[in-house]
Amino acid sequence: MLARDLISEVISPLQPSDTGAKGLHRMEAFRISHLPVVNHGDLLGLVSDVDIFDRNRADMPVGEYPLSIFDPFVHEHQHLYEVIELVSRLSLTAVPVLTEKHKYLGVITVQQLIQALGDMAAVNMPGGIIVLELNSNDYSLAQIARIVEDNDAKILSSYTTLTADSLKMEVTLKINQVDLTSIIQSFLRYDYTIKASFQGSNRNEDILRNNYDQFMMYLNV
Repeated sequence: MLARDLISEVISPLQPSDTGAKGLHRMEAFRISHLPVVNHGDLLGLVSDVDIFDRNRADMPVGEYPLSIFDPFVHEHQHLYEVIELVSRLSLTAVPVLTEKHKYLGVITVQQLIQALGDMAAVNMPGGIIVLELNSNDYSLAQIARIVEDNDAKILSSYTTLTADSLKMEVTLKINQVDLTSIIQSFLRYDYTIKASFQGSNRNEDILRNNYDQFMMYLNV
């Protein structure tokens, strides 16, 4: 999934002549803390609600505000993960998208990123979840997939979680079967540690919602 596929259809940028008050009103309406400032298709930068409050002049045009965030944009062909990396590194709630010729295309919000991640993680598809714990050196997605597929099932999505200062890692699998009994037994036969499993739809929603909450905390939103 590319940046151009995530652009909001409803959020328009600020013009340099727009006031800080207008910017705050628009941020509140869309529940974001940043908005791009664009002049004739050229991105001037991002203005934040903190920038506006710090100036204590809501009637001042945003074009007169100092835009301190350096290179707060992605290009249209960059991948979703690269957008997330920028959001995390700069603690952004909105990311401008530019063409390869540096012309403004639109903006991506954190909410849209979360929705896209949910689609990639097959959140809305029926199935169960298994969380494996293993040594990092023992990780083999090919072997894990083979164990699942030997039970006539498919991995819909997977992701890994590394623990700081530890050789352990977690592998979370979303599988296209609700009854995971035979798959769990197979993993145990191969000496995998099952840290958790979730076989009911409500439990699936709970763990995925918890993962998204952690993701939001990671982004400092």
